Amino acid sequence: MAVCYDKKSKTISINTEHTTYQMKIGPYGVLMHTYYGERISGEDMSYLFRYEDIGFSPAMGDAGMDRTVSLDTMPQEMPSFNVGDYRAEGIRVQHGDGTYVLDLRYVSHEILEGKYCLEGLPAMYGDGEKAETLKVVLRDRAKEFFVTLLYGVFEDLDIITRACLIENREEETAVMDKAVSMSMDFLTADMDIYTFNGRHTMEREAERKKLGKGITSIGSLRGTSSHQHNPFVILCEPETEEEHGGCYGFAYVYSGNFLVEAECSQLDMLRFTMGIHPSRFKVMLEKGRIFTMPEVIMSYSGNGLGKLSAQFHRAMRNHLCRGKFKNSRRPILINNWEATYFDFNGEKLIAIAEEASKLGIEMLVMDDGWFGKRDFDESGLGDWFPNEEKLGMGLHELIQRVKEKGLSFGIWIEPEMVNEDSRLYRQHPDWAITLPDREPGRGRCQLVLDLGRECVREYLYQAICGILDTGDISYVKWDMNRSISDVYNPELSPEQQGEAGHRYVLGLYELLEKITTRYPDVLFEGCSGGGGRFDAGMLYYSPQIWCSDDTDAIERLKIQYGTSFGYPISTVGSHVSACPNHQNGRITPLHTRGTVAMAGSFGYELDISKMTAEDKEEVREQIKNYKKYFELIQEGDYYRLTKPEEIFMGWQFVSQDRGKSLVNVVMTSARSNAPGCIIRCRGLNPQDNYKEAGTGRVYSGSALMYGGYLLPKEMGEYQSYQMYFERV
Repeated sequence: MAVCYDKKSKTISINTEHTTYQMKIGPYGVLMHTYYGERISGEDMSYLFRYEDIGFSPAMGDAGMDRTVSLDTMPQEMPSFNVGDYRAEGIRVQHGDGTYVLDLRYVSHEILEGKYCLEGLPAMYGDGEKAETLKVVLRDRAKEFFVTLLYGVFEDLDIITRACLIENREEETAVMDKAVSMSMDFLTADMDIYTFNGRHTMEREAERKKLGKGITSIGSLRGTSSHQHNPFVILCEPETEEEHGGCYGFAYVYSGNFLVEAECSQLDMLRFTMGIHPSRFKVMLEKGRIFTMPEVIMSYSGNGLGKLSAQFHRAMRNHLCRGKFKNSRRPILINNWEATYFDFNGEKLIAIAEEASKLGIEMLVMDDGWFGKRDFDESGLGDWFPNEEKLGMGLHELIQRVKEKGLSFGIWIEPEMVNEDSRLYRQHPDWAITLPDREPGRGRCQLVLDLGRECVREYLYQAICGILDTGDISYVKWDMNRSISDVYNPELSPEQQGEAGHRYVLGLYELLEKITTRYPDVLFEGCSGGGGRFDAGMLYYSPQIWCSDDTDAIERLKIQYGTSFGYPISTVGSHVSACPNHQNGRITPLHTRGTVAMAGSFGYELDISKMTAEDKEEVREQIKNYKKYFELIQEGDYYRLTKPEEIFMGWQFVSQDRGKSLVNVVMTSARSNAPGCIIRCRGLNPQDNYKEAGTGRVYSGSALMYGGYLLPKEMGEYQSYQMYFERV
């Protein structure tokens, strides 16, 4: 079994193929965290911790006069609160008697086959052969207040998940205003932290910095995981790079407000926590109520960041994404947005479909502007019925005529939003999230519908089903184009308003679960102004997410680079768009745009009628190559060969058997009289020989990895290369 309990040492060890995670029932029943890292052979790792009398770190109450036992210095699995531990708290509770305290001690544990599930929340899944569950029950020392720690173990994947259940069994209501899903104490704080930050149209830029004294934190209060800070974080040793060094990854399976804290303490220990953001968060825990915290996916690699990414990629692709599309090739689509914006009708879309079919494109996606009174972004949201006057035909007829051209049909929706100029808002203004007696803030001229309310969810469910039942719709792009503000739910009491934001997220998950279950043959793509909700929680419902509204190939290099640290390539929505680019005006070769888009789900977003015959032939070749390389891109290991600040960006796909490889390079800087550019491959078998498809030349794996490959020299900006190698 992956989980083992040693009665003598009172240690619980979780062993995966290459890692060990260990905790110990320590003095006075404190559940200590003793180790996480390379696999060890059963030692009690608490020998690394020294009990000492540290000034201004008080002893626990039940330790009496023993000054050496203080929660302020002990490494814990779930930190206690207001009992002498002055570091970042895990769960903050006020009991019915007014006391702010939580002093958690070990009660029991059990080991179960299979992976636990979380009611109403997305989580990784696995059966008894592939996963185990460890449940550890903690109880407050003086109150009937319980915290059950959940650990899911995927031994073959080197993945451990964490979540917790928080329960009040006291007669009086307890108030919780902070809760983390996991906490981990490291005995050393000599680490760097990778975070993935940005803004709309420039998401998930990788930022690495050394941790210093005090708290380093990132989070979101936007109601979503956000463009600004992604709920995926890496801790690593200072010398760690792509192919060497120790590193820890943490992905939050949650799509709402979150907070990550990394605190370096007075003793150079590190506490790392991940949970729901405590600002505007308050939960009334009546007797018997159990509050379920979202899941964190954790992994450790002793062989660098590339290995860590590969572990997350496999885990999310196979045990988080669901449905028929999680491992199958998605249709190569064309989206009309950047070709037409709101200026289209049915005939124009059919003409696009006709041209697209000649190039090998497989799906037409009708974007914003097809419903209600929607000729610009100030009206129509919420009225989910086709504007037949604008389309010049019914939706069913449009779908049929597109299918006659040989393409399947997809559609854009933004269910969570409403315009004030809409039939829905005039009928139900109270469904929008607003504060009483205050003018609401607007984003993109729209308000947010409160998915925390059942009546809103039921309306949206019926409306979306009405659309999808109209005809053979194969794809839905689910967008969400503003952050949430003015948070208030009129169905909740004043004391319950601190749950409004979390209930919105739970309502979103419930709605997505119902719809994706009813339409298992529909491919759902998540979107929030591009990458504003690119998180593990959404991947449970949509196996791909529109990576960014920035479709410029050169800026996408940096966005997709940052995204790749935690998320599989198969989940990245990426299109070839028009030039000059609509976001920044850059002109990039069509071949380069195709190379970049192939590091994702792949599709097009431009006006085909404006393409030259030469460009159309290039599109045919891109589609042919993407189909050829699909399995390698989807299921192969992904390697980052360079960093964004270098003069070229390179990345590589290698098949699981190391027999095939696709190397991709984009030149980001044109230079005069430049020296040759050499790129070094990774992941090949050094002793094997590989034939390059384009030239027929044979290289040894060792030569390509240790010597490298000399890139061709071509004139012009932003040239790109794709080199395919196959073992001979």
